[in-house]
Amino acid sequence: MRWRAAGEASLGTGEIGGRQVVLAKPMTFMNLSGDAVAPLYRKHADGPGDLVVLHDDLDLPVGAVRLKRGGGTGGHNGLRSLKERLGTADFLRIRVGIGRPPAGVDPADYVLTPPAPALRGAFDAAVAAAAEAFADIARLGFDKAMTRWNAKAREDAKSGKAPPESPGGNILLAPGKSSGGSISRKEARSQDDTEEV
Repeated sequence: MRWRAAGEASLGTGEIGGRQVVLAKPMTFMNLSGDAVAPLYRKHADGPGDLVVLHDDLDLPVGAVRLKRGGGTGGHNGLRSLKERLGTADFLRIRVGIGRPPAGVDPADYVLTPPAPALRGAFDAAVAAAAEAFADIARLGFDKAMTRWNAKAREDAKSGKAPPESPGGNILLAPGKSSGGSISRKEARSQDDTEEV
């Protein structure tokens, strides 16, 4: 994928399930991601149902991937920035579990810390699963994709397929459009800024 600059983001284009998508990678700090996403949202989306945000979630076990329509920010500064700049939090979400920080560790520090080497594989698998979930949204529509992914999470929980302890890290992916689609990705670790998505 080729990247080109567009305001406070880098953009790439592609196709998923016969639908054109635009991948937008904010070049801002995560807590200012709304500044990068808002202009792209106004250009590419007809409403919040066209915006897909992928983000880390402290309240999900490491590696869990769940889909959700709208909701609060849950103290997530990237979601808060998006809500403030877009005037709504009704966008679609792909939530990637990173687990809770160990006792005595500030959640803000925890999400900015790279995962432990022994857990990097679980973190990478969660990122790959989130990309697959986005592809399902593009192919099946959000409601069918949400049913599929949330049912998979329940099955994994019943079968005892427990994810490893939390590796930390931070992910934020943003906007989408029915006819064009956009998604953006920002990881707090600078070595990932050149990684192809």
